[in-house]
Amino acid sequence: MLRARLNDSLKAAMLAKDARTVSTVRLILAALKDRDIAGRTKGQTDGISDDEILQMLQSMMKQRRESIALYEQGGRLELAQQEAEEIEIIERFLPKQLTDEELAQSVADTIAELGAGGLKDMGRVMATLRERFAGRMDFAKASAVAKRQLGG
Repeated sequence: MLRARLNDSLKAAMLAKDARTVSTVRLILAALKDRDIAGRTKGQTDGISDDEILQMLQSMMKQRRESIALYEQGGRLELAQQEAEEIEIIERFLPKQLTDEELAQSVADTIAELGAGGLKDMGRVMATLRERFAGRMDFAKASAVAKRQLGG
C-alpha cells in the first residue's frame, strides 16, 4: 500500500512540476528498490514489507536531521533548508508521530507490561516498542526515555 502511495505521489508531483517532491520521492523509491534487491537474497521475493519501508523512511529522516545540523554549523543554510524540505516530504508517508508525552507513556506502559526492572531489560523493551510503534515513534528518543525510566 505504501508503495502505491509513493508511486502515486511521484506521478502527482511530476504533473504539478514540483521538483523538490519529485526528486525526494525518487530518492525514496531508489532506496526502496535497493532494499528490495537486498531482500531477494533473503528470500523476500515480493519486496520488503510496509513496516520495513517505514523503518527506511525513519532512517532517511534521521540522516537528513544530522545533515541539517552539519550544514548549519558550516553556514550552508540553503542546503539545510533543502534537507528540511525533504523531511517534510518524507513525513507525508509516515503515520502520525507520537508526541513526547505519548512516547514517554508508551515506554512506561511497555516497561510495566514486560516487568522490566533494569538496564538489562533494555533490549526487550526496545524490541517490543519497535514491533508496536514502527514508523510512529522516534526510537532514539524512546531509547533515552527507556534508559532514564529503567534507572540508567
